[in-house]
Amino acid sequence: MRSTLDFLLHDWLGVSSLLQRARFADHSAETFASVLDTCERIAREKFAPFNRLIDTQEPSFDGERVHLPKETHEAMAAYAGSGMLAAAQDYEWGGMQLPCVIEMAAKAFFSKASVAIGGYAMLTSGNARLLLAHGTPMQREVFAKNEFSGRWFGTMCLSEPQAGSSLSDVATRALPDGEGFEADPLGPRYRLRGNKMWISGGEHEITENIVHLVLAKIPGPDGKLVAGTRGISLFIVPKKLVNEKAELTGERNDVALAGLNHKLGYRGTTNTLLNFGEGSFPVRGGAGAIGYRVGQPGEGLRCMFHMMNEARIGVGLGAVMLGYAGYETSLEYARQRPQGRPLAAASKDGRPITGTGKDATQPQVPLIQHADVQRMLLAQKAYVEGGLALELYCARLVDEQHTGDAAAAQEAGTLLEMLTPIAKSWPSEWCLEANSLAIQVLGGYGYTRDFPVEQHWRDNRLNMIHEGTHGIQALDLLGRKVVMNGGAGLKLLATRVSATIERAGQVQGLAEPANQLAAALQRLGAATKAAWSTGVPEEALANATPYLQAFGHVVLAWLWLDVAVAAQRVEGSLQQGKLAAMRYFFAYELPKIDAWLGVVSTREAVCRTMHDDWF
Repeated sequence: MRSTLDFLLHDWLGVSSLLQRARFADHSAETFASVLDTCERIAREKFAPFNRLIDTQEPSFDGERVHLPKETHEAMAAYAGSGMLAAAQDYEWGGMQLPCVIEMAAKAFFSKASVAIGGYAMLTSGNARLLLAHGTPMQREVFAKNEFSGRWFGTMCLSEPQAGSSLSDVATRALPDGEGFEADPLGPRYRLRGNKMWISGGEHEITENIVHLVLAKIPGPDGKLVAGTRGISLFIVPKKLVNEKAELTGERNDVALAGLNHKLGYRGTTNTLLNFGEGSFPVRGGAGAIGYRVGQPGEGLRCMFHMMNEARIGVGLGAVMLGYAGYETSLEYARQRPQGRPLAAASKDGRPITGTGKDATQPQVPLIQHADVQRMLLAQKAYVEGGLALELYCARLVDEQHTGDAAAAQEAGTLLEMLTPIAKSWPSEWCLEANSLAIQVLGGYGYTRDFPVEQHWRDNRLNMIHEGTHGIQALDLLGRKVVMNGGAGLKLLATRVSATIERAGQVQGLAEPANQLAAALQRLGAATKAAWSTGVPEEALANATPYLQAFGHVVLAWLWLDVAVAAQRVEGSLQQGKLAAMRYFFAYELPKIDAWLGVVSTREAVCRTMHDDWF
């Protein structure tokens, strides 16, 4: 993996060019390598050896405390000690001012070693970055700074038992906490009552405190909640109350664990149902959990999307690295496991052999020598290395958005908006498929706990669900992103793809895939127009998920072609491996878009016209 990571960073994305920018001037190629070396070591020593342990010894609750293996505590202490929670932040916040793309590359090691342990870090850093963007100076100093240091961890509390993806139906209420509620140094103070479901990291004792970011609605003058998402506000609700000096006051906030969710995979991260303001821990003589508003009333969802969009890229990276872990395991197994014999070209007397054509007197050969096993390994390689390229490209866009000139920053922001649904959804589907193929390569052994590939699949299955399901990402892409600003984002993406096609056309051996990609891009554009040709959203969006799949495959074909152009600058097996994976993707994967786009273009109605009783 490290050779591929270095190739993508340096030969493809050219991260050394970032060293010319003022924000990164203190760094060098050596410091970038040192960060990756350190994270690779911590992941190898503190995360990977205990990935099976945290799966089999999942969190338990004794009525008072949640218990986790001590190895989880030790791993997160090592992570926090490395400074990675604040890696890309300003020095004043305890950060290293690393480029986002280097931070993302470094985090890949942890996701690959144990994505469930690393989940606490993803939530905490995302929570703190939201507060940097939308919190008051005091909220940043008290809450964000202590999260970046690893003293406290954080969560995001969106869903409720009756409201998963449908956040407009959030019912948690927030009432001003008496007269002078707006004068609290930590922000306007409210009392919250309600229930939150599926809260990862919602209860533990890894750190002394947990900072919950909670979506809730402030009732109007008539006492009723405002309908829809425009009534949602955002609140900081700490597990334990603190003062403006970031000292624990000794009071437990009224946030209670109602229960742990027992999951198919991803078991090392606690997942909880939390009750806010149910009277489990009455606090300061009032009813309700104390929370401090972030931003203005009614702007909660806009603020929360800052964290959600970052989390979606983080989910994509986690999916990629679970796929990568399975790929490496199945590759090693295929190289070592003797199984079957090669097909013989002819019999001893020179006549063609019919049937299987295998000579049982010959010794067995390793699995990897069979073409169908190579197909499964090539598919995994195309999915996971392509997915890694996608996530690093998005991280590089973040750097451009924050440190490029005005025009470049605007373009990067527009392109990042377009690609975020793909960055989350594509690896969640296709790197899960990589895990399935890894199990297949191992055969019966892959279905047992003797090998880790079954856990990789179980862990990865969550990624199509959390932080916005596949269907939600599809609606966002076709319903919002491709039509926003008159299709400006789609046009910009097409311009970038076309530039790669032009460069590849000048490279020996790449003209044919360049022409394939050009044709695919044209079909995608035509299908987008056809989907919206009637102007009826119900007709356009009924096939949003096939559109998402096709769109993602076109994006990955583009990235693979761009990577293939960059591969001309390296030699040997690294180059040949990249070119083979690119050829596989164009031969086996890109042709799939025709079936997906077919139902989009015709606005196939069977799914939206199906009647309940017909099932």
